[in-house]
Amino acid sequence: MDYSNKLNLPKTSGFDPNAILRGAQLTLVGAHRALQNPGLFTSDHYRQAALAVVAGIAIRLIIAVPVVAVRLLLWFLSFVIDTGAAQWDNEIIEGLDFIEKSVLQVPFFMMSFMRYLTPTLDHMFMDSLNWVDRTYIQKHKAEDPSHLRAMYYPNLRLYSTHGDSATHKNPWEAATIFLMRYGRRAAISLAIFFLSYLPYIGKLVLPAASFYTFNKAVGLQPALVIFGSSLLLPRRYLVFFLQSYFSSRSLMRELLEPYFSRIRYSKEQKKLWFRDREGVLFGFGVGFFIFLKIPLLGVLIYGVAEASTAYLITKVTEPPPPPSEAEQYRQESVHWTNKHEFLNLSLSNLDSNNVSTDQAQADPTRLPPSLPTKKFS
Repeated sequence: MDYSNKLNLPKTSGFDPNAILRGAQLTLVGAHRALQNPGLFTSDHYRQAALAVVAGIAIRLIIAVPVVAVRLLLWFLSFVIDTGAAQWDNEIIEGLDFIEKSVLQVPFFMMSFMRYLTPTLDHMFMDSLNWVDRTYIQKHKAEDPSHLRAMYYPNLRLYSTHGDSATHKNPWEAATIFLMRYGRRAAISLAIFFLSYLPYIGKLVLPAASFYTFNKAVGLQPALVIFGSSLLLPRRYLVFFLQSYFSSRSLMRELLEPYFSRIRYSKEQKKLWFRDREGVLFGFGVGFFIFLKIPLLGVLIYGVAEASTAYLITKVTEPPPPPSEAEQYRQESVHWTNKHEFLNLSLSNLDSNNVSTDQAQADPTRLPPSLPTKKFS
């Protein structure tokens, strides 16, 4: 098969309203499917969840230190300066809180960083993927097995999360790269936020950032509409809007890491993979991002989001073959082959459209005899 055209960017964006809506629906369906898994709440997961809650409380206390320090400073200043009629002291406190929660996204950063401290999220993804496969078989047990989709878990578990040992990064290296990436994003966010306070041109900074961002994602005309609307929005709402967009994209990259740590696409292939599915991924990511903003419970919801991503994978890509056929799979799975069919399905019929299978190719040493697989040749 000729893959020479596989690395051309799609001419049309996958960022359309129908795809975003389907992604939001998958947030709810995936969470419901994940929470039905009795293996999701093991003692190890409970222990990690408890640690995450404790870490969340500690982070809140650490973050509160600058705010408390400013409050104390303002309290001392009140003895020499009349702050009773002024509002600037409250604005400083509110500004610090806004920067922490909406500009730097510190709680979201800590939840993402947990992945590099413990393998629990990776295990949760794989356990949930196994559950999704088993649930699918149980749901369609009365049907001809040769007409069912192929399984995801049995072959994906055979892939090493280390990949090529020559290019493998140890956890601390990966964590360092994550910190640098977050630091770069935080610096850009802070720069744009403070530039928006410049006289005369400041009010155009955030609208210009919105236009630049969405022109690449959705095209010129929608970006112009967003630009015009952003001129009328207060700064806080516009910052929240932009950060929701960027944070949902970052969230999806982190949630999909268990899959990409096994299926190692090249940088260009990974870019195309996301490009072809960006609408659904945005709808899925922004749905969980909203839930993740719930204080303290956000760290628990992050685990549910990781488990739900296993269900998402079975909808937006084909089942992986054995590792020996990984290179061809990476070439073939860059584009979402049944995208239009899936987006047109009713919500109650999401399992009806998937890849064709060939039961005769099943490997009984890897899969139960009743589970179909797919051969890449």
